[in-house]
Amino acid sequence: QVQLVESGGGLVQPGGSLRLSCAASGFDFSSSEMSWYRQAPGKEREFAARISENHSQEYGPSVRGRFVISRDNAKNTVYLQMNDVNPSDTGIYRCLAHVRRDFYWGRGTQVTVST
Repeated sequence: QVQLVESGGGLVQPGGSLRLSCAASGFDFSSSEMSWYRQAPGKEREFAARISENHSQEYGPSVRGRFVISRDNAKNTVYLQMNDVNPSDTGIYRCLAHVRRDFYWGRGTQVTVST
């Protein structure tokens, strides 16, 4: 079965950094596109970053230049390095796996940016 488990969330101060991880299992990770999405309370889910099987990267406008997505196929893990965070980055971060015709979501990890 496909499993996606996020970790690394927590409380961080504005201007700080945080690295999220998504450990994947149950599918061919190396051939699957992986993405990060986030959702703040009362707001629509927002695209953050995407990385293809060829390591091509795309970013949403709100995080471009600050966040970096990467993957380690040997570890079946995708990462989101969050730099220079601000309070608007607060929300639940979930990873998404595109496995052939299907999409799978992790449960998410909470990120709170506050003093």
